[in-house]
Amino acid sequence: MNRYMVFDIGGSSVKHAVMDESGDFLEKGKFPSERNDFAKFKDDLLAVINRAKERYEIAGIAMSCPGGVDSESGVIGGSSALPCIHGPNFKKVFEGETGLPVELENDANCAALGELWKGAAKHSQNVLFVVVGSGIGGAVVKNRKIHKGAHLHGGEFGYMIMDIHSENGNVECKTWSKIGSIGALVRRVAKETGLSVHELSGEKILAMAEDGDVRAQKAVDQFYLTLAHGIFNLQYVYDPEKIILGGAISTRDDFIEQIERRLALLLSRVKFAKVRPVIEVCHFKNDANLLGALYHYMQQRAE
Repeated sequence: MNRYMVFDIGGSSVKHAVMDESGDFLEKGKFPSERNDFAKFKDDLLAVINRAKERYEIAGIAMSCPGGVDSESGVIGGSSALPCIHGPNFKKVFEGETGLPVELENDANCAALGELWKGAAKHSQNVLFVVVGSGIGGAVVKNRKIHKGAHLHGGEFGYMIMDIHSENGNVECKTWSKIGSIGALVRRVAKETGLSVHELSGEKILAMAEDGDVRAQKAVDQFYLTLAHGIFNLQYVYDPEKIILGGAISTRDDFIEQIERRLALLLSRVKFAKVRPVIEVCHFKNDANLLGALYHYMQQRAE
């Protein structure tokens, strides 16, 4: 059975694993991410690869990366918390250094692919994956493959304009990320309470709401309603079999229940909308990107 070197490149750390083609983990580890010096970044990854090659026969390298990943060319566009990864051709660099084939994909897309392979979407063909964090992002899956779009912006759901306010010729556009994310929840409660955004977190605000803080309760209700609003719209844009939700907040036991309540409210107001979105939380947490990166590798190499 083939073994693969798999990386999940994040803003603070690089997770890595040796995995077999069934998606089983043979070993795992992580190290701090190098932000600015690509030579150092490259050497850190090569050190891990070379150690793995001493213990296993490695068949290839799979990578999950932030930013606008062009999987065909091997170049990462856009921007991320790691400026040094934008520009170098990962395929040329790492294939040249290791003699192994390399495949890379965007991190949100990898998370979706991990769920597609072994998680909440393993029996589905067409799904959407929404990540709720400091902003909102995600992925579009069509016929069990990522649909990246003409400009590599497929799945950038946080850009959706959810509200427009116009007054005296001034137009303000509020996107889903701006008003429906955990970051938005924190900013709203900070404004209402006078607390600093640095003193708050999604977890703390939810605890405040449970303890009876009326301002937190109102903000949390609006947060869930705005999530339901975006999910409703996505259902009628793409009509997926299901919409899978990720991000740290998705681990809450009542997360789906809270959104379902707001979806029911919206559907009661839009009488002609007969399709109720099917929503589920992702099954994998820290391992989703690693699994998805390997699944992407095998999809690419099977073509």
